[in-house]
Amino acid sequence: MVQERTVLYENNEIHYLLEQKPVKNLNLRVHKDCKVYVSANSDVPTEKVDDFVVSKGAYIRSAQRKFREMAQYAPQPKQYVSGETFYLLGRGVRLKVEKNVRDSISSDGIYLHLRVKDTEDFRKKQKMVSRYLDEQCRTVFGEIISEIYPVFQKYGVPMPTLRIRDMETRWGSCLEKKGVITLNKRLLEAPRNCIEYVVMHEFCHFIHPNHSKHFYSFLAMLMPDWKERKTVLDRSATFWL
Repeated sequence: MVQERTVLYENNEIHYLLEQKPVKNLNLRVHKDCKVYVSANSDVPTEKVDDFVVSKGAYIRSAQRKFREMAQYAPQPKQYVSGETFYLLGRGVRLKVEKNVRDSISSDGIYLHLRVKDTEDFRKKQKMVSRYLDEQCRTVFGEIISEIYPVFQKYGVPMPTLRIRDMETRWGSCLEKKGVITLNKRLLEAPRNCIEYVVMHEFCHFIHPNHSKHFYSFLAMLMPDWKERKTVLDRSATFWL
């Protein structure tokens, strides 16, 4: 059962959707669209849920402000026309679309040269750029993993399988039991030393699967400046953690 409810927090209304289902605790989430969702057991009086939402008023308002700011500065969808900027390893490269008898794509570090037979073919241009960026991910991420791996080989860690995915809330993840490291495609936009930090972070999970004090001590031993790298990464992100 789902119902819409409204409470007052500091003389302002907070609208939320209440879903009653078999859960132990009261759970509150603020989605990217700024809507508030609460789940509660059907045994919990709605008045108590209302009080709970009011008690979270400051958090709700803060989260909604954050999501509105993110929406305001979120990059617009690419149109794949000359002049658009793509970021590779922390540097912006300008797209230059050129008419050519053969389709090809390359970068000189300043421009991303996209040569196509039909400069108005949006899907073709999108596909070529996406494929190029995917190839760059495989190359750059693979190189960094190969550079960092010898440190962990000494600990008996097998060479992991690299997976590359679109992820909204994480830079990377590690399946230590399956020997898999997954990296976010958008890491390609970050400076190389930031990508190195994420790879090192995920590798450390093969030794310490959680985020315990031992994990961070181990990470700091192997990469003493990891906090500085993470700060740069977080500041340059257009979405994230």
